Amino acid sequence: MNIVPIQRLDALKDLASVKETSKTDNTVSFKNIFEEAIANVKNTEDDLAKEQYLFATGQTDNTHDITIAASKAQISVDLLVQLRDKALNAYNELIKLNL
Repeated sequence: MNIVPIQRLDALKDLASVKETSKTDNTVSFKNIFEEAIANVKNTEDDLAKEQYLFATGQTDNTHDITIAASKAQISVDLLVQLRDKALNAYNELIKLNL
């Protein structure tokens, strides 16, 4: 069994200088999708907290608004978890390819 030492990947140094171009050339990167999912979770959690506050202080009596906000928050968290799981699975597959 031959052991091959790890070699540097000089081609990856150029990636550090690449700037975000997805907004200018209409491409979508995984980073943008993940950031949007995180922002969506934050927004839906804020909406849920606002609806709960309004209900708790008696400013509204619409319980269906709380239910809808809770459902939206749960769906956005589920989407984020699924994105994370897919990214980890893809990373693990890449690691297996290198073995």
